[in-house]
Amino acid sequence: MRIEVIEGSFFYHPEQLVLRNINFELKEQTIMTILGKNGVGKTTLLKCMIGLLKWKKGKTLIDSQVFTSLMDFDKVGYVPQAHNTVFAFTVEEMVTMGRARHVSLFGLPSKFDKDKVKEALDSIGISHLKHKLCSEISGGQLQLVYIARALVNDPKILILDEPESHLDFSNQHMVLNKIKEFRDQRGISCIINTHYPDNALNISDKTLILGNENYIFGDSQKVITEENMKDFFDVSVKIYPHHLPGKLIHSFAVVGE
Repeated sequence: MRIEVIEGSFFYHPEQLVLRNINFELKEQTIMTILGKNGVGKTTLLKCMIGLLKWKKGKTLIDSQVFTSLMDFDKVGYVPQAHNTVFAFTVEEMVTMGRARHVSLFGLPSKFDKDKVKEALDSIGISHLKHKLCSEISGGQLQLVYIARALVNDPKILILDEPESHLDFSNQHMVLNKIKEFRDQRGISCIINTHYPDNALNISDKTLILGNENYIFGDSQKVITEENMKDFFDVSVKIYPHHLPGKLIHSFAVVGE
């Protein structure tokens, strides 16, 4: 599946435009990251893309069809930022909710639904939490629950809002590897809002960096540069490539003025 945003613009107040004429196209089996300072509209962009907020101008297209709601496209999954919940659902119940559109109003999940839930829990490595209440697990564990919930419908496009947030180093590494696995083994395209330019450079094919009045989009290797880090974040950095067996990774170091 291919996703496009055409002339996407949004404001909460007419005198204060948050997003101005955003354009990009993401082809199948591609990872895209979104970077930018706090408050520039990264989460707003994701919400407009999937219809949680309505574009003031412009549109989102999925395979050339106008996309207005997650309910219209079964193959688009959304993973919000993890926040503490007061609802006393178990992890298994929360993930099962991802299958809600396939269950009749007064029906019960089928064996197929239950198998998809088990598969999603296993794939993220949280089967041992399935009987825990979501209100009693950590924010990092809840983030993994939301990712599992999005996977139960076998999405072809997965949109994640800060999936590494609240995760320890080990789980961050696991989630980033899972995202690459989704692309390489399942053919899923992923769009990720992140605060970590090193993660973005190391896992993504395309990157969009949002500024207050502008943005840049293109191949991650060409977009995530020392110059653009200075222009968009007001931070001077050095980017160091490391050639490891079978792969190239990058690290960032902040340097003095």
